[in-house]
Amino acid sequence: MSSANAKQYDIDGWLHTVAERIEREAPELRDVFELYSGEARFGRRFIATDLDRLPRGSRVLEVGAGSCLLSCQLVREGFDVVALEPVGIGFSHFRRMQSLVAQLASEMGCMPKVLQQQAETLDARDDFDFAFSVNVMEHVRDVAGVIARVGMGLRRGASYRFTCPNYAFPYEPHFDMPTLFGKRLTERLMNRRIFGNQKLDDPVGTWQSLNWITVGQIVRAVGRHPELRVAFSRDLLTSTLERVTRDPEFAARRSAVVRNGIALLVRSGLHRLPAALPASMLPIIDCRIERPAN
Repeated sequence: MSSANAKQYDIDGWLHTVAERIEREAPELRDVFELYSGEARFGRRFIATDLDRLPRGSRVLEVGAGSCLLSCQLVREGFDVVALEPVGIGFSHFRRMQSLVAQLASEMGCMPKVLQQQAETLDARDDFDFAFSVNVMEHVRDVAGVIARVGMGLRRGASYRFTCPNYAFPYEPHFDMPTLFGKRLTERLMNRRIFGNQKLDDPVGTWQSLNWITVGQIVRAVGRHPELRVAFSRDLLTSTLERVTRDPEFAARRSAVVRNGIALLVRSGLHRLPAALPASMLPIIDCRIERPAN
């Protein structure tokens, strides 16, 4: 078993312990926990190769840590973790979950340092060996501001890696619907589907939080800072499509039509073809912003 796989399996023990606490003290959060435990597992896989390059004790920043499940796991693995989580609109259910996780993590000695502030107000300088976020950058108020702040917080040779939707592609994953030439027109034409959504706890807040981030927007933002470099990977879409076929919680966020279409693509192997397209045309962004050593 590789070291990355060993670490990935180790997260299951932590999540099982949290699940037991939730079952005893807050069973009403069971479904929410299942959702975010799946995201924590995905997040750990997403950054596995990055963490394998870091020595234990490295300082790691999670931008938008949510309930802190993944940040706590990284503390368990020996990293010095800062969890940035303001709990914005559309995500108030994090507060109760975060409180339970924090209590348990404190008891177990794996609580990260938590900064309850917007990423746009981060004032760290040359502080982090690695930073990451998973499905957070589409919710920040100022994409360019977050890139600048996190970028300045990186040490030389460090990078900020994140994944989020690409709104240049006409699909909105939170609401599982097509988009139409921008947020305003989409809202006008898809009003009922957005604000009548039954799968989201707070569809109004979630919709308001979306910033319509694109690859081009990121490139322009990084271009304002000569000390930063940006690169995009095109492989994440393949693994995400495969995840729909094997992760029931993740698949349940998509309509039956979308799930069946993805299943057909995966069975045929055609889901690998989009990796040949430019990153700007793909529905998922996998971005690395680096502050080079020289």
